[in-house]
Amino acid sequence: MKEEFKPFVPAESNVAELTVKSILLGSIAGIIFGAATVYLALKAGLTVSASIPIAVLAITLGKKFFKTTILENNIIQTTGSAGESIAAGVVFTLPGFLFLSTDVGRQSSGEAFFNYMTILILAILGGILGTLMMIPLRRSLIVKEHEALPYPEGTACASVLKAGERGGTFARTAFWGLGFAMVYAMLQKVFHVIAEAPTWVSKQTNRFLPSAQLSGEITPEYLGVGYIIGPKISGVLVAGGVLAWLALIPLLATLLDPLLAAGQLVKLGLLADITKAGGSVGWDPVTQTFGDYPLAIYQAYVKQIGAGAVAAGGFITLLKTIPTIISSFKDSLGSIKEGKVVAEIKRTERDLSLKLVGIGSLALILLVAFLPQIPGDSFTNKFLIGVLVIIFGAFFVTVSSRIVGLIGSSNNPISGMTIATIMGTCLVFIAVGWTGKVYEPMALVVGGMICIAAANAGATSQDLKTGYLIGATPKYQQIALFIGVIVSSIVIGLTVRILDTPTPEMLAQGIKHAIGTQEYSAPQATLMATLIKGMLSFNLDWQYVLVGVFIAITVELCGINSLSFAVGAYLPLSTTLPIFAGGCIKGLINWKERKKVKTQEEDELGPGNLFATGLVAGGALAGVIVAVLMVIPSVRNNLSKVDVSPLFTQWFGEGGYQIIGVLLFLFMGFVLYNISGKKNESE
Repeated sequence: MKEEFKPFVPAESNVAELTVKSILLGSIAGIIFGAATVYLALKAGLTVSASIPIAVLAITLGKKFFKTTILENNIIQTTGSAGESIAAGVVFTLPGFLFLSTDVGRQSSGEAFFNYMTILILAILGGILGTLMMIPLRRSLIVKEHEALPYPEGTACASVLKAGERGGTFARTAFWGLGFAMVYAMLQKVFHVIAEAPTWVSKQTNRFLPSAQLSGEITPEYLGVGYIIGPKISGVLVAGGVLAWLALIPLLATLLDPLLAAGQLVKLGLLADITKAGGSVGWDPVTQTFGDYPLAIYQAYVKQIGAGAVAAGGFITLLKTIPTIISSFKDSLGSIKEGKVVAEIKRTERDLSLKLVGIGSLALILLVAFLPQIPGDSFTNKFLIGVLVIIFGAFFVTVSSRIVGLIGSSNNPISGMTIATIMGTCLVFIAVGWTGKVYEPMALVVGGMICIAAANAGATSQDLKTGYLIGATPKYQQIALFIGVIVSSIVIGLTVRILDTPTPEMLAQGIKHAIGTQEYSAPQATLMATLIKGMLSFNLDWQYVLVGVFIAITVELCGINSLSFAVGAYLPLSTTLPIFAGGCIKGLINWKERKKVKTQEEDELGPGNLFATGLVAGGALAGVIVAVLMVIPSVRNNLSKVDVSPLFTQWFGEGGYQIIGVLLFLFMGFVLYNISGKKNESE
């Protein structure tokens, strides 16, 4: 007979978990990693799970300076993890307000809703929905199916917390990575000793490969992300970029008349007028040429092809998980019905009341219906939004929590769920006669809240698994998650708005928002807006979108993950190439250690992963800090005085300056490789 699983019981199991210091430290961690995730997701459309780094920080700082126990460290990690998941859901959808159908003044129909209060409200409501819907699911998914659903990140995080109880200084490597990344990023973003994006572009007149572009944003966060996701995923990502920038763009640059491309850019609102010079692509109406041919072709055509590929890839990913979705939903409903009330409930089995779920769901519908910040011109409009959010939320929270239990949060098909939600919402709107651009922001609200809820539900599931494994009180974790959602949302909204502030150069070109430019491409949000426009306004260049759809289908038929490939095709190659560099380093380490058998926990706590995590956190945080400083005119002017790039360009030439940057990036890669090859202290 199989022995029943018994969770780890802390030595001081009666100690208070939800203390002021645990909530405070967790909130700070949520703020830091939430801001870093916003930066990374806006630039590359990627996120990295923050659970392990927060657990490491909790052990290192909390245990050393505040004498926290394992249960308090768990609350720190639980509270902080909400920041990363909420940030991902927000960035993947809400910037889409800027890309909806435009009116006569070339202003998006959703631009008025892209303000701090609307972002804050939607982030909080979506995050609370994700945690709320997980309350009745915890016992069935986390406890009853403990053996069937491993929840990899949650299990690894529990191992980290237990290792912290035994002592050790394994966190030192992560802090080395953080410090290294901060120094590198400051040299790159403040002093400009390191070129930000070395680029090679072939001439439009080149008869072999016209307007091909090879470039890379050689930042520490991209190198770290590539190492963490590994050679396979990073290789598929860069393959999409190779197709777009070294195949499609040169082909279209050969075949297309520049006037046609300019007309397409005018249609998309990226160029004011075909007879006026300017724009981000450097259009010259006299010579009928572009200053930046690759960017012009990318914005006019390839970006829409990439959007179609991402949509198809997300939908294919969702279709592949339909058997899991159906069985998950049936099993979860069955487990809830079987629930029994007992007179005496153990501390480790106490959840928040199911009444809270019912009352909270009703309150959420009413808040959506009455809050003026939510799009909609009548109570009926908003009430339907609230009802759709609860219906889709109950379904996709269940799906998300089950899927991450099997394959981990990093592989959670949130984009596919959001696409399905948006398509379902648009079909409901069409059925009741709500078509046109006035209803587009309403559809995005439903998709945005479900994306945030699904992302947070996945993270919440991992946190509850961690708590189950170390003997925590679920009720306290659920309260901590609610607190983490609210605190993180406050800073996430601010970070989004700050990063959206255009530079003086952008303003001179008539660009009002930094989000949507090459600086912050926000790929998923652009895709969501494209889908909504296509379904409700019937004004979409389907010929380009469908090319992307069939590219994704072709790749999937070849046995390759179409979503990763599609994201690579949508993003600039400058983003995916340095990520691939990090993946190559991880591939070398894997080949070098191919004879060693490692558990997931050992790999997560290996020196390479810890250093790479530090690179991601340090690089992203430095980017946020610099972006905040650049918003202040006086600081921006002073920072421009320490810019040494003109001096370096004068000494070494433009090409030499970029080569120096590449060499320093290679040095950072060598440091990562060298540290990754070292033995962990636990070994």
